[in-house]
Amino acid sequence: MHGIIWWILVGLIAGWLTGKVMRGSGFGVIGDIVIGILGALAGGFLFSHLGFAGSGGLFYSIFVAFLGAVILTWLFRLVTGNRA
Repeated sequence: MHGIIWWILVGLIAGWLTGKVMRGSGFGVIGDIVIGILGALAGGFLFSHLGFAGSGGLFYSIFVAFLGAVILTWLFRLVTGNRA
């Protein structure tokens, strides 16, 4: 149960940061959490394939999730044509 809460917390923070950095209306609270969690998965996958270790604690997790969420938001906006 703690793992799920951890993913939601990291996803919330990463989604919120992404919403602040990427201009636009955002995706709402739930959408930001989902983008943050998906960004954490995408960022973790990307970082592991680039050879970076996955043991950096809370700040590392948020950083990886944030970068993944920024990439996902950019790709989503590129596909849908929704530009800020």
